[in-house]
Amino acid sequence: MAGIRLPPEDSELPQPARPGPASVDLVSDDDRSVAADSWSIKSEYGSTLDDDQRHADAAEALLTSGNFRAAASDYSSDKEEPDADGVSSMLGLQSYWDSAYADELTNFREHGHVGEVWFGSDVMDVVVTWTRNLCIQIAQGHLPTDADDVKYESGEDGDKHLCGWSVLDIGTGNGLLLQELAKLGFSDLTGVDYSEGAVDLARNLADRDGYPNIKFLVDDILETKLDQQFKLVMDKGTLDAIGLHPDGNVKRIMYWDSVSRLVAPGGLLVITSCNSTKDELVREVENYNRRGGSQLLELEAKDNDTCRNPPFRYINHVRSYPTFMFGGSIGSRVATVAFLRS
Repeated sequence: MAGIRLPPEDSELPQPARPGPASVDLVSDDDRSVAADSWSIKSEYGSTLDDDQRHADAAEALLTSGNFRAAASDYSSDKEEPDADGVSSMLGLQSYWDSAYADELTNFREHGHVGEVWFGSDVMDVVVTWTRNLCIQIAQGHLPTDADDVKYESGEDGDKHLCGWSVLDIGTGNGLLLQELAKLGFSDLTGVDYSEGAVDLARNLADRDGYPNIKFLVDDILETKLDQQFKLVMDKGTLDAIGLHPDGNVKRIMYWDSVSRLVAPGGLLVITSCNSTKDELVREVENYNRRGGSQLLELEAKDNDTCRNPPFRYINHVRSYPTFMFGGSIGSRVATVAFLRS
């Protein structure tokens, strides 16, 4: 079970904060390698919205909401005394990912390499299997609670329940997460990424590996152009990287405003993070709910007078990641948490 965030070993310490690169050329191969090894995350989002009002609204919410200010302190620190959990990083900048995926696309074309699997293949296997079983149980009318374990369902019994699950992977990177979901029975699959290089790589890999029906689009979650909702939205490292942007606190608020519009009512949001524990993710959602879910609830209330439930509700988390004891508490370096959309 995910518990407290544990101090990384010396070999895993993130690089000190540095100014974001003014251009792709300023991100060296060595810097990219160190950053990727130190922060085992895949992320995409740090661009500035062309809708300045949404940025201003999020900043105002951050400054005026006492509830959300407490959550923001989990991800920031006083500028005079920065810590490893609150500093910004080049992994929060689009220029870093554009450069990284340009290299990975070249490596694919020249050598057939799939690129980096963020969090590692073992974690990805856990995420897709656990998510599949959770979706099947919900389709069968059983909503697991925090006290329940998500039970394994055999392929033949479970596949029939997955045909109605539309899936969106935000910050899809090389798209391998969607390929793994396809292997487990999901068929309506879409991946978005704000890096064109990532989308090109994902499309090439999907075509090569026999998954031409997976859709990949260039799209920024913070200013999404998607006009549909999805029954299952996956985030593997994207929220982590948003928090590493210099404006990470404001952009995290924008993230919740955008994601809440993409998850269909009764659908699931599954977040995998190495920078936040399960409890921190739950607290962030609770703070978002308390500040009213932006204008979302007001809009929904106009259509449905009885719609007064918070946008998201925590239902379960992965318990099978390796854990260890620190300071009397049990912790894990990765957390995967599922939230139900009202």
